Amino acid sequence: QVQLVESGGGLVQAGGSLRLSCVVSGGTFRSYTMGWFRQAPGKEREFVAHVAWNTYTYYAESVKGRFSVSRDNAENTVYLQMNSLKPEDTAVYYCARNSRPFYASSTPTDYNYWGQGTQVTVST
Repeated sequence: QVQLVESGGGLVQAGGSLRLSCVVSGGTFRSYTMGWFRQAPGKEREFVAHVAWNTYTYYAESVKGRFSVSRDNAENTVYLQMNSLKPEDTAVYYCARNSRPFYASSTPTDYNYWGQGTQVTVST
């Protein structure tokens, strides 16, 4: 059984930084694209970034240049470094594993394993 556990969320002032981590157990971590998504109150879950099995990265326009996604296959861990945070980044952040090996996408329905989420709150 594949399990994902996020950590690293919290409260930060605008302009600050946070680093989220997601540890994956079960399955073959290195073969799958790992994505980060977020959901703000009253809004749909949206794509933030992903890092593919081949380390190719892709970002939503709203976070490009501020966030950085990476992975450590030896530790079965994916990271999301968030800099220059804005109040509109406030949301619950989720990591997820793509349902297909060697396939990359930014569509939430293409991911079938999800973590429990970690809250990120950016104050003004």
